[in-house]
Amino acid sequence: MIRVTDLDQTIGFFELLGLREVRRFDNEQGRFTLAFLAAPGDEDAQVELTYNWPPEDGSPGEVYGGGRNFGHLAYRVDNIYETCQRLMDAGVTINRPPRDGHMAFVRTPDGISVELLQDGTLPPAEPWATMPNSGSW
Repeated sequence: MIRVTDLDQTIGFFELLGLREVRRFDNEQGRFTLAFLAAPGDEDAQVELTYNWPPEDGSPGEVYGGGRNFGHLAYRVDNIYETCQRLMDAGVTINRPPRDGHMAFVRTPDGISVELLQDGTLPPAEPWATMPNSGSW
């Protein structure tokens, strides 16, 4: 489970990785929403997003810092270069490019570190092979 500050924005990020929302639960009394995402055909492996609604009194909602206190999420992708390009085209920063054709790191809108792993092997290719790191992952 990861806590998020903007459910729609975070779901959009994970949709770029190929995950889809498989179910949602709104709890009026507890003032939160749970959204469960999974890769098509692999619905047993789900990511749970928790969105805690802002207080009823209008005060600011919770803020979650860091995002690395639990490590990171990892996803295997069919083509790491195509995945990274799709993410970049959508405005996502590639924090650690897939220089080796095997591994990259990006962050969700809330700063959660996500490792992308190539299924199989791809040879190093430009522009990825010489692209510098950006920020931290």
